[in-house]
Amino acid sequence: MAAILGLQPDLVVNAAAFTAVDLAESEPQAAFAINRDGAGALARASAELAIPLVHLSTDYVFDGRKSGAYVEQDPVNPLSVYGASKQAGEQAIRAALQDHLILRTSWVYAPAGKNFVLSILARASQAGALRIVDDQRGCPTAAAEIARAIVAAAARLLEGSGVFGTFHFCGAGSTSWHGFAQAIFELSGGPQPRLQAIPSSEYPTPARRPANSVLDAGKFHRLYGVAARPWRESLADCLAEIAVLRAGTKKETGP
Repeated sequence: MAAILGLQPDLVVNAAAFTAVDLAESEPQAAFAINRDGAGALARASAELAIPLVHLSTDYVFDGRKSGAYVEQDPVNPLSVYGASKQAGEQAIRAALQDHLILRTSWVYAPAGKNFVLSILARASQAGALRIVDDQRGCPTAAAEIARAIVAAAARLLEGSGVFGTFHFCGAGSTSWHGFAQAIFELSGGPQPRLQAIPSSEYPTPARRPANSVLDAGKFHRLYGVAARPWRESLADCLAEIAVLRAGTKKETGP
């Protein structure tokens, strides 16, 4: 909070989060400290400076029992510590700051960092079939697409024509983790390992995941004029960027 007050910005974007979903089950204090208390502190600082706050949230605030895509008005009911901490962060922001834009997103990936795309590519040479969950559905979303949405929203908020509230933004279309993995290998042009579709019951994790993470991003499109690209198109761009980065690394390190 002191850092924000010292910087005197015109707008704050909070992309910081405790995103280790399974680790959060054993470290709930750390998850809530970052996802709830950190978000609340930023909201209070923004309120003191009378500036807007753009905050990233998650599809994991929902329990996944809905049959269709989730809209912003649907009731939240997180299944995990991570989801509960993100929900608490949303609540802290709403309580402290009227001029906020909460942007929930889904299944985020990028050319760097820790995410499903890089993890599944690293497993391409693994012996035997890769067992991938096929009964959880979501909307793979490129970090670059989220950045594009945030920039567009921030520009509108700064000029005074933006709309505050809670919004969804994610890649257009949906798939399962198994379908996501299939697309990664198809579009990467690399080795094509054998994939085995399995139910969540055969891949137990410390944190429960919602079976349905599909978000309806129509509200953001209507009010901000930004629609996410089809997730396979964004994935192809990300994989091309990964290939360039890896080629550059090889040149630097030699054969």
